[in-house]
Amino acid sequence: MSTPFPRILACLALLALLASPARAAGLKVAFALLGTVNDQGWNYAHYEAIEKIKKQFGNKIEVSYTENVGAGDAERVLRQYAQDGYKLIYGTTFEHMDPMLQVAKDFPDVSFEHCSGYKTAPNMGNYMGRMEQADYLAGYMAGLMGYAKVGTVATNPIPEPIRGINAFTLGLLKGLKESGTAFDPSKVNTVAWLKSWRDPVGETTLAETLAQRGSTLIRQMADTPDSSLAACAKGVPAIGYGADAARFGASCVLVSTLWNWSGFYEKSIQAKLDGTWKPQEWYGGFEQDALRLSEFNAKVPASVREKVLAELEKMKKGVDDSFLGPVTDQQGKVMIPEGQRATDKELLTMRWLTKGVNGKLPD
Repeated sequence: MSTPFPRILACLALLALLASPARAAGLKVAFALLGTVNDQGWNYAHYEAIEKIKKQFGNKIEVSYTENVGAGDAERVLRQYAQDGYKLIYGTTFEHMDPMLQVAKDFPDVSFEHCSGYKTAPNMGNYMGRMEQADYLAGYMAGLMGYAKVGTVATNPIPEPIRGINAFTLGLLKGLKESGTAFDPSKVNTVAWLKSWRDPVGETTLAETLAQRGSTLIRQMADTPDSSLAACAKGVPAIGYGADAARFGASCVLVSTLWNWSGFYEKSIQAKLDGTWKPQEWYGGFEQDALRLSEFNAKVPASVREKVLAELEKMKKGVDDSFLGPVTDQQGKVMIPEGQRATDKELLTMRWLTKGVNGKLPD
């Protein structure tokens, strides 16, 4: 005959477990990504930051993300996260702005953060990195090395890429002047528009076309390294974007301009945990460690590295000369007067190309 004591002990253990305080659930944090985490560019950089914060916060947070969230699917994905109890939700591309604004209105107790947009709400902020600072430094490096015929594979003609093109061109002009290289001041940077954030076939075709037409350096701006890889295949050096293109086989890349989102994610998550989160318009650069440069290619002379890194150190201290006037547009109209710097509003709404850019904004 079996003894009743094992059953009694099991019941007592169950009662003790039920009576103990419940383990606090972590803050539920969600990310909507435009593409896949292995795109080797924009989404990969966000994914790297997500992995960092997961390690940093441990069981204080519960993190989920959804890939390939385009404009047409954004509202459904964001709304589902809110309904599932996620209290901090990030939309990581411009196309998520309006869908997120709509969902934010319906879930006032949820905090929303939107990357690269300009709209806000009582529970929705936005954030962006000053990539134009890194673009300026990459252009400065190229100019110091004497590259007077750059070809840029541009993405979408909205303010973010436009100010990147302009900053790169201004840095390029500065470097060319310092290097003593002869150049045509109206055609140092030829721009071809992809009209997409990512199109590997189109990126390859445009990079090859620019190289065939005389570009001696290719500037990648898309979410994949395909334009850099195409340049390498043609024996033309390149500059990577978003993530280190050299890590993905583009050995001809002289330097890559890198996003570093983890600092902002850490800051906003900690504020939510502390109960101090408020919507803000965050625009961080080297000073906030939102950007980085990759390691330089061995082909970049030490003297050039020193000059570029000296400018970077100034930016870390808050001195940014990337849009210091006088700056004119392609027609010679003064857009930034002498001695003045472009305001954040002017940068975030930029719809003109500076002198030195060869190409037009698409309609």
